[in-house]
Amino acid sequence: MRDDRKCKGIIFDMDNTLLQSRIDFAAMKEDIFQHLIGHGMLTERFPLHEHTTSTMLEQAKQAGMDDALYLSCMNIAEKHEVRGMEGAGLEKGVPELIESLHGQFVLVVVTNNSLSAALKALEVTGIKSYFDAIIGREQMESLKPSPSGFTYVLNQFRSITAEEWISVGDSWIDGKASAGAGIPFISYRTSMEAMMDKGVRPIARIDHIAEVQNWIYE
Repeated sequence: MRDDRKCKGIIFDMDNTLLQSRIDFAAMKEDIFQHLIGHGMLTERFPLHEHTTSTMLEQAKQAGMDDALYLSCMNIAEKHEVRGMEGAGLEKGVPELIESLHGQFVLVVVTNNSLSAALKALEVTGIKSYFDAIIGREQMESLKPSPSGFTYVLNQFRSITAEEWISVGDSWIDGKASAGAGIPFISYRTSMEAMMDKGVRPIARIDHIAEVQNWIYE
């Protein structure tokens, strides 16, 4: 282990960052959208194409969605997640990277998925034991792009400052959540232009997950 490490912890998104996700996010969003319409929280005029499932749910919260309706939406999401996790594999290079980082850095997963779905997927793919914490939506006050999951991590590992973490993810919601917690963000396989269009300013963009190693030393 080198003594000049600036980075002490790495936060990974799960879907399409660690795992080659088979979750049909568009179908999930549509099903939850129709459920919210049925309960009068949103209308057909809602600009669905401008939103992720998580930002749509935030709009529904502002419209007065109660905890019971939110839970029913999460039940819909979990059905899609469990289905999408079946047979999911790892992104190329993930096993080697995680094994090389294990024991040198605090490794955490922060995902909008349910904790049970995340634990199952990481167990089946053989990498769960390498992580010091796995944070699902149950540990968050709000889903990404809210920084809630990241601030939860900061509170769990108080000896590591926000600047001593690095976050890696494929979506702008990962970058927005990371920035909200003051954590530097690396964009995985998504263009800088696409990130910046959403107001996200990554410190780097990588095409291969192993390139994370280029950014964890000063």
